[in-house]
Amino acid sequence: MRETFRAELGSLTADLAKAARLTGVMMTNASTALSQADLGLAELVISGDGELRMSCDDMDQRCVRLLVLQAPVATDLRMLVAALHAVGDLDRMRNLAQHIAKIARMKHPTVPIPGDVRPVFARMSLLATSLAQDAANAIESQDPLSAHRLAQADEEVDALRRRVFRILFSEDWSHGVEPAVDAALIGRYYERFADHAVAIARQVSFLVTGLPPER
Repeated sequence: MRETFRAELGSLTADLAKAARLTGVMMTNASTALSQADLGLAELVISGDGELRMSCDDMDQRCVRLLVLQAPVATDLRMLVAALHAVGDLDRMRNLAQHIAKIARMKHPTVPIPGDVRPVFARMSLLATSLAQDAANAIESQDPLSAHRLAQADEEVDALRRRVFRILFSEDWSHGVEPAVDAALIGRYYERFADHAVAIARQVSFLVTGLPPER
């Protein structure tokens, strides 16, 4: 029975890492749809969302089942607690990528990002996708230092969002209210996506060290 339990934990870990990488793919596609007014790619992100949502639901149920039936202790208990938190973060990352794709679909055939902020969002998109991949690597390697590395990249995302607001509130902004609102929302989605990736790495740190994740 113990071997079966460990095998199930291993399978759960692999599926968490796979889901993290899928959120990165979703964010890449959503960002491309946004910057290129690609309706087909936006629809792909939105319609393909169901598979990842079902995967998150399945992992959540598996965590609960293992907690109830196996009564784990010590490291195994931390693994399941960390996994439950990670599933919630992955589900939100899925949602945030979908929000960006929905903006691209709603504004099609117009590119809703004025030229002033396009380079900033291009960098935020790259960082967000990279953070999702790094979160997947952290899950697989169970590296307790991964949270620190991801937090450093997240700080750049935060700085870029502040830069977006400086652009939006500058006297040179000439695109009106609606594009400014869209830009503020998109920046928020990238920021929150990155935050959830960091939260996953912090759960990995908790798993390895037993110390509560810092916020």
